[in-house]
Amino acid sequence: MERPGSTASRPLFPRGPSISLDDFSNQDFIVGDFVDSLAEAALPASRRSGPAHHAFDPKPLIRTFENALSQLGVLSEELQEKESELLSQVRRAEIQHDQTLETLGRKLDQSMAQFEALDLSLNSSAANGGSGRGDGGGGNIAVQIGEKLEELDRKRRKAQDANFLIQCWTEVTETGQLTSLEEIQRQGGAENKVRCAVIARQLMRISQRLDPASWGQTSSGFRGNGITNGVTGVNRRHNTREVLEKFSEQLEQDLLKQFNNSYRRQNFDDMRECARVLRDFNGGASVIAAFVNQHQFFIDRDQLLAEEVTTDGETWDQLADPDSEPPGVEPSLQSLIDEVRIVMQEESFIIKRAFPYYETVLIKFIQRVFQQSIQQRLEMVLDKATTISSLAFLRSLHASRTYIAALVEDLKTHGLTEHPEPCSAQIAQTLDQQLEELFIPYLVGSSYIDRERRSLEEMYNSLLFKYTVYHSRRKKAPSGFMAAIAQQGNQLIASAKDAYIQRLESSDLTPTQKRTMLRVAGIQDGAAGNKNDIDVSDQDGVLSVAYAKRMIGWLAESVRRTLEMGSASDTPKDVNVLLNLLLTTVGQVYVETALDAALDQASAQDNAKTEPDLSYLPNLRPAVTITNLMARFVHTVLIRLAESNTTVRRSMEAQTKLAVESIERKTNAVMKSTLDVAVHWVTKLLSQQKKLDFRPRDDDLEGLVDSLQTPTCQAICTFLSSRVAAQARQAVDGPNLEAFSSELAIAVHRLLFDHLKKFQVNATGGLMVTKDIARYVSTVREWPLAKEVEASLEVLTEVGYLFIIGPEALRERSRNLATGAAAGSGGSGGGGGVGGGVGGGLSKADFKAFVQKREDASSPGVQGVLAGL
Repeated sequence: MERPGSTASRPLFPRGPSISLDDFSNQDFIVGDFVDSLAEAALPASRRSGPAHHAFDPKPLIRTFENALSQLGVLSEELQEKESELLSQVRRAEIQHDQTLETLGRKLDQSMAQFEALDLSLNSSAANGGSGRGDGGGGNIAVQIGEKLEELDRKRRKAQDANFLIQCWTEVTETGQLTSLEEIQRQGGAENKVRCAVIARQLMRISQRLDPASWGQTSSGFRGNGITNGVTGVNRRHNTREVLEKFSEQLEQDLLKQFNNSYRRQNFDDMRECARVLRDFNGGASVIAAFVNQHQFFIDRDQLLAEEVTTDGETWDQLADPDSEPPGVEPSLQSLIDEVRIVMQEESFIIKRAFPYYETVLIKFIQRVFQQSIQQRLEMVLDKATTISSLAFLRSLHASRTYIAALVEDLKTHGLTEHPEPCSAQIAQTLDQQLEELFIPYLVGSSYIDRERRSLEEMYNSLLFKYTVYHSRRKKAPSGFMAAIAQQGNQLIASAKDAYIQRLESSDLTPTQKRTMLRVAGIQDGAAGNKNDIDVSDQDGVLSVAYAKRMIGWLAESVRRTLEMGSASDTPKDVNVLLNLLLTTVGQVYVETALDAALDQASAQDNAKTEPDLSYLPNLRPAVTITNLMARFVHTVLIRLAESNTTVRRSMEAQTKLAVESIERKTNAVMKSTLDVAVHWVTKLLSQQKKLDFRPRDDDLEGLVDSLQTPTCQAICTFLSSRVAAQARQAVDGPNLEAFSSELAIAVHRLLFDHLKKFQVNATGGLMVTKDIARYVSTVREWPLAKEVEASLEVLTEVGYLFIIGPEALRERSRNLATGAAAGSGGSGGGGGVGGGVGGGLSKADFKAFVQKREDASSPGVQGVLAGL
């Protein structure tokens, strides 16, 4: 064996075999075998040295044994020193431990003695009836001591927890296990589970700070390759994050399993403890999800949601029919909502008993019910309604929201977890929010009011289709001022008619909606394809109050839906949109078109050579009635709904005023044109009066006795009473009829004044004049007249007397002309008023003009009367 520090020269003795400590540490070491192996290893060397035989040389072997013995001695000494050092450390630790126990025991004895002494002093003070001051002092001392003891106990528990936490951290870092924590978990009990959860969470925070390598982070002294503070090998840490997460996951799963078992057994106390632990552990998200997801309501409803909406076709047809009452909410959605009402009332009782944070759980349960079950079914119902018609969609949407809103109000009133008191503000807010979120996609921006407007336009255009076709084919009056006024109405008619046809030809029009539009329009399927093939009658072009009521009724239903679906801030703008549609469709397209047609017919007969046809006049009555209905609805409903927005309200009032004034202006134009037509025809009939009608010959007296009036008077009175007055009564009433009749009476009065000044009258003719005038007056007095017009009729009667009375009577009547002279100016030249002015007496000029037409006007008696004027 080569010694340390030896040179490379040849050794003095032959080199022996190499032997180490491991050769003697082997369990198979045998001394005899070892010596034999040495001897055998030495013999061949002696044989190779030469042919001569040398004696066995033991010196190399002796040197080897000596070296081995010396090393064994050194190792024994080192081992003895270490053993002595460890024994001394153990003895010191035991001595220190004994001293600590003795000190703590002595302090505990002292504390117990002090406590007993204090207790005895307090008891003795109370027994001896000490003063109040002494009692107060003793009580304060007891409180202070109790507080100190509690503080010491808290510190002790805190120290124990810290010690246990350090112990757990040491375990997880050095062994990769949580034996102590798992032992607590196996003990069971809510407190132990809570403690496990708290400690696991604290260990997770410690791991983030002290073992960032496990979290994929780098920090000074820590790296993720097993090197810690420069130490490698046995000091390599375990991945604490994985260990803690695995333990936390297992703890959470055990708690969830226990919660589910308790839920099936209806053990609410145990459920509450598990929920409390899981809240401390991870905020309770997992246990809330487990409770909600496993609820039988969602399991059953998930299967039912796959079913199609199976409402019968009759109900859908009723839903799409604008003239029928809406059937209400769809049955499957109604069934779901009714079940939700019951389930939520029952489950809220369980939630309050099973969860210490029941309000949070109830909010999650409400969100799941609305966002999953109700929303999915609602979308299915509305998708089905969309395939029926736009009106069916709007009615379904409104009925669904109304029913779901009733559910929300019932739940608020019931109180749920707060039953029998109303529910808390947070739950109420959650219910309102879920209701709002369900319908936001259908109410965002102006989408809803646009749907309402388009639906109404479709129905209005359908109802008025034949009406617009009729008036589009009607011959228009010659171009002029009134034709320019009616031009906008003609454009609206063409637009409404074309919009209806385009909608029928639209590819997205559903079969049900097409059938409804055709039924409302009153035409057969396929007939509307060519607008020139539509058969219309005169009745289709006449106004109908029933049609107007239908349109206003449809609008009222739309207003009700809009009011309940939209927000209060948007209501003024929404009703303004509906007002524009009402004024355009009912006011312009419907009413004003009929008035334009009536005006065209009246204007076309201004210079008619035959008796004018006034059959258009009765159409004014429904026009006035419809306008009144429309204006009353606007002021009673629409404008009142816009009172919150002053600008919109004033705009609506201005629009309504302009629309009504336009209708009134056209109605007045029709009545004025009718008055002109009537006056023109009366003038034409008067022009046919024969000159001999008021100068009959003596041989005609026998025939005149049987005749009551002249043919001209008979024709005029028949025309005025049977045509004009009868048609006017069907057109207008009240003040309007009185104003029209008064204007017509004044015009007839003026025509007769001028007419009678043109004929010579003999004595017999005077009787005919008197009879004609009596017939004229009786005919006109049948009309509702203003008082001043009725008074003027007396003047016309006086004119008849001027042709039959004698000179003395004329002189007597001439004396009464002075009071009426001022009002009776106007002369005989045409048109100087009715009898010299409405309500005035007969003027001197008129008196003279009529008297001069007497056949005996040149006689001395009559000339004397005229000279006396």
